[in-house]
Amino acid sequence: MEFETKADATDKSEPVEVKIEADSNDSDTTEHLCEDMYSCNECEKDFSSQSKLHQHLNTHSSKNECTECGKCFKNLERHRRSHSGEKPFECSVCSKRFTRACHLAEHSRIHSGEKPYKCHMCDRAFSRSGHRNQHMIVHTGDKPHKCSLCDKSFGKFGDLQRHVRHVHANIKPCPCAYCGKMFKTNGDLNRHVRIHTGAKPYSCRHCSDSFRFHEQLKIHLLRSHNVGTWLTCYICQKKFVHSDDLKKHISWHVGVKPYICSECPKRFRTSNGLTNHLLIHSNIKQFLL
Repeated sequence: MEFETKADATDKSEPVEVKIEADSNDSDTTEHLCEDMYSCNECEKDFSSQSKLHQHLNTHSSKNECTECGKCFKNLERHRRSHSGEKPFECSVCSKRFTRACHLAEHSRIHSGEKPYKCHMCDRAFSRSGHRNQHMIVHTGDKPHKCSLCDKSFGKFGDLQRHVRHVHANIKPCPCAYCGKMFKTNGDLNRHVRIHTGAKPYSCRHCSDSFRFHEQLKIHLLRSHNVGTWLTCYICQKKFVHSDDLKKHISWHVGVKPYICSECPKRFRTSNGLTNHLLIHSNIKQFLL
C-alpha cells in the first residue's frame, strides 16, 4: 500500500485527503478488497453486505417498488406472484403449476429421473443441490443440533425444529377437507389428499405406470427397471429404498431406542411408538382435570 497526502504538513487547518493505491503486483490485496461485495443493479454501487444493499435499493425510483409490501425487487413481476398466487409455469406431465421457471425445472426432474448433482464422496446423485448438500452430512458426520428430548442430532437447525414438531409435539393443524383427518404439515396433508382424489403425479419414464407417492416410483424403478441403488442392512442383508427406513431397521437389531418420553423414563425405537405412548399421559391428564 502507498499512502499520499495532498495537504501541506504545516497547514493544520486543511483536511487531509488520503489516497490508497494497491500495488499492481499485490494481487492478494486487490482480491481481498473486492471479495464479498454486493453490487446495485441500478447504479453499480458496491456494498459489503446483502442487508445494506437491500436498504440502498429503497433509495431508487418506485419502478422496482412493490405496491403491496413496499419492498424493491429486480424482477418485480416475479415478486408480485407471491401476492397474487399466480403460477404461470405448468408441468406438462402432471399439470402442477409453479411461480418460477427454475422451480418447474427442479420439479420436472421427478418425472425425467435426471440427477445432475452428484456426491463427491460416493456414487449417489440428486435432482436438487439442496438434497445433495443435505446428503453430505452422512460423510462429514457434522450434526451440531441435538434434540433435548431424545438422543438424535441434526446437521441443520431446521431439521431439529421439524423433528421436535413431528415427533415430540402432538400438534396437527392441517385438516383434510374430505375426511377431517388432521396432519402435522401441509406436505403430509397433500400426500393424504391423493388417496381421495386418485392423483398419481409420479410417472415412470421407462413405461406407462404412474404412482401416487414418490416412494412407490423409486421402488418400481428398482424392481422393474433396475434403476437406482438399494440400501442393504449389514446384519441381515435386507434391502431398503430410503436411508431412514434402513436406520429404523438396524435399530431393531442393535436395540437402540432413541425416542424418550418427556413425561416418564420410557424409551422407544420409533417415533410412532413414542407418539402412541404420549396419548396415555394425555388421557391421564384429562382424567385428573
